Amino acid sequence: MQVRRRHRVFPSRLCPLCVVALSLVVAETSRAAAPGSAQVEFNDAFLRQPGGSSLDVTRFNQGNVPLPGTYHADLQVNGVWLGMAEIDMRQSGADARNVQACFDRALLERAGVDITRLAAESADRLARAANAECLHLGDLIPGATAAFDNGEQRLDLSVPQSFLNRSARGYVDPRYWDDGVNAARLQYNASVYHADSGGVSSTQGFLGLNAGVNVGAWRFRHYGSLSHDAVSGNRYQSVQTSLQRSITTLRSQLVIGDAFTDGAMFDSFGFRGVQLATDDRMLPESQRGYAPTIHGIANSNARVQVRQNGNIIYETTVSPGPFEIDDLYATGYGGDLEVLVTEADGSVRASLVPYAPVVNALRPGLWRYSVTSGQYRNSGVHGTPYFMQATVQHGISNLVTGYGGLLAAQDYISLVLGMALNTSYGAFGADITHASTRLSSQPDRSGQSLRVSYSKQLAPTRTNLTLAAYRYSTSGFLNFADAVAIRSVDTAMNDSLPGGIRRGRLQLTVSQSLPTGYGNLYLSGSTQDYWNRGGRDTQFQAGYNNSYKRLSYGVSAARQINLGSGRWENRVMLTLGVPLGKSPLAPYSMTSMQKDSHGVTSIQESLTGALGPDNNFTYGLNAGHSSGGGSSSSSVAANAGYISPVATLSANAGTGNNYSQLGAGISGGIVAYAGGVTFMPVLGDTVAIVEAADAAGARVANANGLRLDPWGHAVVPNLMPFSRNQIEIDPKDLPFNVELRSTMQQVAPTSGAVVRVRFDTGNGGRVAILRVRTADGKPLPFGAEVFDIDGHLAGTVGQDGRLFARGLRQEAGVLTAKWGAQGADTCSFPYVLPAPADSRRAGMPFADSVCGDRASTVETAGASPGMHKENEDDVVR
Repeated sequence: MQVRRRHRVFPSRLCPLCVVALSLVVAETSRAAAPGSAQVEFNDAFLRQPGGSSLDVTRFNQGNVPLPGTYHADLQVNGVWLGMAEIDMRQSGADARNVQACFDRALLERAGVDITRLAAESADRLARAANAECLHLGDLIPGATAAFDNGEQRLDLSVPQSFLNRSARGYVDPRYWDDGVNAARLQYNASVYHADSGGVSSTQGFLGLNAGVNVGAWRFRHYGSLSHDAVSGNRYQSVQTSLQRSITTLRSQLVIGDAFTDGAMFDSFGFRGVQLATDDRMLPESQRGYAPTIHGIANSNARVQVRQNGNIIYETTVSPGPFEIDDLYATGYGGDLEVLVTEADGSVRASLVPYAPVVNALRPGLWRYSVTSGQYRNSGVHGTPYFMQATVQHGISNLVTGYGGLLAAQDYISLVLGMALNTSYGAFGADITHASTRLSSQPDRSGQSLRVSYSKQLAPTRTNLTLAAYRYSTSGFLNFADAVAIRSVDTAMNDSLPGGIRRGRLQLTVSQSLPTGYGNLYLSGSTQDYWNRGGRDTQFQAGYNNSYKRLSYGVSAARQINLGSGRWENRVMLTLGVPLGKSPLAPYSMTSMQKDSHGVTSIQESLTGALGPDNNFTYGLNAGHSSGGGSSSSSVAANAGYISPVATLSANAGTGNNYSQLGAGISGGIVAYAGGVTFMPVLGDTVAIVEAADAAGARVANANGLRLDPWGHAVVPNLMPFSRNQIEIDPKDLPFNVELRSTMQQVAPTSGAVVRVRFDTGNGGRVAILRVRTADGKPLPFGAEVFDIDGHLAGTVGQDGRLFARGLRQEAGVLTAKWGAQGADTCSFPYVLPAPADSRRAGMPFADSVCGDRASTVETAGASPGMHKENEDDVVR
């Protein structure tokens, strides 16, 4: 027997105090009166009617007790959700209202109970229990309780910690990870950018694709980009094509095809082959790492590209002023990020963001490994040697982690050994790498590279020193990528890398929270020198941010290289932001002043805001002026964005003294599966397809502007793999005849999964408002429950005998009202609904009926003349 929940509904604006009183009775008893708990009696004084009898509320004394049956419900233990489970609810004893959950070994293990810790008597009962026997949680575990929330369809367990398996915060048992359904998916990001500068016109186009197919636990993925310009024409770059799946028992990912090595010990590089590596995302959330955040400054509507190992991994258009990118997909543990900012006038600036691992410390007992074999892959060089790489890390104790690795290829071998110390003074790491390279027309090279790193959060000063690392390499040391590059151009006339052979490199990332009210500081940067050329390359981004009441202000500085001139530039910027109004949709003004190392000073004023019920329309206006260096210029620009139900649209335009530019873009995703094809404005790697029949237009709370399409489908983007994700639907604007059995579910998908989340909706009948009176002309008692001919609850009587009846499955029938235990406390009355075409929300059926006098039938042929819009608003779901 499958039991589903039905919400009770009450007319409102009909004696608000009475509605509150009765609602509190039902709500509090649903929460407090668990099955088997002591009976609670409620004072019915609030529900007495002038000159009438009181309402019988004894049926609420033990809460909203469920009916016996099997429920597919949420399982929550000590306040932590553990997923969905089949719950067997049975009547205990002769009392029909004493319905409790039955427990077997499978359900106890599902709840995280350590069976070995049960008392001998409880374990014996559990082993001998037959299907006909219902074992209660309290009988098996002293002090444990189980309460079924019939309204939320949730079983709440309270279990002493001594009987539970130990697990970290955020832990989800791998048995309940969801591989999702078979599906095909496509994520796209297309843009066109046109600029006229100094009489030269250029148009650039970009199309980024992330296509894939899911079959069971297997994921086929292809990442690529198509770019176009007048010089190079069309150019398609395949970033990554692979077949992969999660290996749960090994806490690992198997990848076949194009991917990247992890960079934890050796520098990260691309390959084509096979990789089996630990996936830290399978660890509880409290044990996972981090991804870098990119800060920068733009002078106009600029294109920002992020490259790693020569591949474009991110591209977007930003407005003038400071920007931040904090949603990068991780493509490996290492490999510096090259950030290219292309301004509207064609100038390009580049900077490097260090992307290296934190100190390689692991928790005691944990292992991390990676085994990769295949062919080296880099579009910038001709050499593609075969290689094999293996790394391993092990947390030996709270203090010590040991690690090592081997990288071997034709004419190249490299070994690394290291140790990480986790101390009260911070995490220290030190390793040494030896590499030997054989060259055909030059002397062989052999050398070592020593790396020392440090990571610490300084609690007294609230300083977060994310990573400080120094690497020193001897002149004969070459990492694998450099060795391949040299071998590809190996001649007597060319014996070194064009960019230089690195000698020493220092990198630092710091964030500092100041005392309350004083803001925060951040700094990231690196400096390095070379064996075969002079000079030192230094780049950094630093800033200070704070706010005062509704004002925000900050100062930032950066050192970057201008690719057009080849010169390093230093920039400093002051910013001031203030909202122009108090409403959530009020425009926001940002003023910034910038000065660079060439004496050019510029000032920018921008105005941004959002419109629409879901903030799905955004806009921005910008104006700027710069002077210095013997010239001056002014510019204006505008941009707009719209998140539609099927795609995200954007447009931008700007003009200045010597240039003008136009741009437009569209991005979104498509998912095809057995249930149909769904379009969405945003698509991530791990997603959920929400299905709620007849609930078209309902808002999905997980993403801005996300609503169910006309077929009741929506895709929730960017779920956290191997973690709990809450999916929620807002039923605010649903038609009266659609009822959600629940508005929230939770899922724990595997990486790249397309999970299917079904919300049960009740569209089992029509709705009507009836004003019902007894045969002597008095209104039915407030709070009386009304049932249809099959015994299903149709509604509850409100003030003045008004009834909001729903779930009417027949065009004509008889309803029965009951408000007490005596035979005189019940009566029946007929109803006749109008044609469905005439029964819309704007004209809900409304009529008067007489209860107990069948001769006075009043047909509800249409909306009553007295039925106004406010009658509809009187209904509270």
